[in-house]
Amino acid sequence: MAHADTRPIYRGILKRNTLLRQLFRIPALYKVLIANSFIIFVGATAGTWLATHINTYGPSGLLIFVVIGWSMSVILNFVLLQIAFRPLIELGRIMGRVREGDRTQRADVTGFDPLADQLAGTFNMMLEAIDDANRQRASQITNAMEEERKRIARELHDETSQVLTSLLISLAVLEESVKTQDARDRIADTRMLAHQTLRAIRNLSIDLRPSALDDLGLVPALRWYVKEYQQKFPVSISFQAVGFKERLNNDLETVLYRIVQEALTNIAKHAQAQNATVMLKEDQDGIYATITDDGRGFNADQLRGSPGAGQERGWGLVGMRERADLFDGTLNIESQPGKGTTVQVYIPLPKEKLKKYNYEKV
Repeated sequence: MAHADTRPIYRGILKRNTLLRQLFRIPALYKVLIANSFIIFVGATAGTWLATHINTYGPSGLLIFVVIGWSMSVILNFVLLQIAFRPLIELGRIMGRVREGDRTQRADVTGFDPLADQLAGTFNMMLEAIDDANRQRASQITNAMEEERKRIARELHDETSQVLTSLLISLAVLEESVKTQDARDRIADTRMLAHQTLRAIRNLSIDLRPSALDDLGLVPALRWYVKEYQQKFPVSISFQAVGFKERLNNDLETVLYRIVQEALTNIAKHAQAQNATVMLKEDQDGIYATITDDGRGFNADQLRGSPGAGQERGWGLVGMRERADLFDGTLNIESQPGKGTTVQVYIPLPKEKLKKYNYEKV
């Protein structure tokens, strides 16, 4: 059964009552000490009074007093401890949510208990440090992957492609020198196979790291990728880019390119779509990317956590979210079976771009 959040009620009462606010600012240790001292004082005073009148009330009166006193002591201790340790209880609740995987939770610093506020502040600092460390580690891994992609793509383009080109030239010379038709046909088949291998290697090199992304920027690279994509898969794609008066930094361009690439790859593998739309927009707030398709869709709620065995799409979505997180961005996926899929990405502008927008606005 869910419990109502009573924190706003307590805060309202404390704001209106200065004395209560001062009392609640006392550390929990002293709150418990004062409360129990008060209970002991009341019990001792009432017990002394009853001892002087024991002849009047008799043993039954003493028993009733003991029962009532014990019950009141337990009830008052329970209530007072609940109030005194409420900030710690709330902190434990937040910790439980973080342990379950919700890293967006932060503990409240209420100002009513110095020790609890110190714990909450330290806990929040730890979460921020963990998030920063995870973000930095993910950035390092992503950059290392991109550098390795670039290295492999360069080697495929410069070395393997050159070797195959030389092989094609040698086969062409050999074909001219052979006299028998059967041998010429065999060489022609081998040359065709070498052509196909060379084309596949060039496509692989471009998929690993398109030179257009480094040379021309995000929008031209995506235009080229969409054109090549439509030649490989039976999906009609509408591409549109708004804004983008100048290039973004290399890391941000790479992140956006990979997100769009992964979204289109998922469409080709899983969506069975006929049409898709890629919309990019840059304004003074940030960069928006929306990828939609009219495919079969899926249950997006089932893939919000860590994907299980056989959920390749889930790992792709995790990678897209992690890339957006590198720039404090957000990625939302809306999909239902039979109703297509929409991927929405928002990444705030880097500080240097934001300053320029503000300067131009002035």
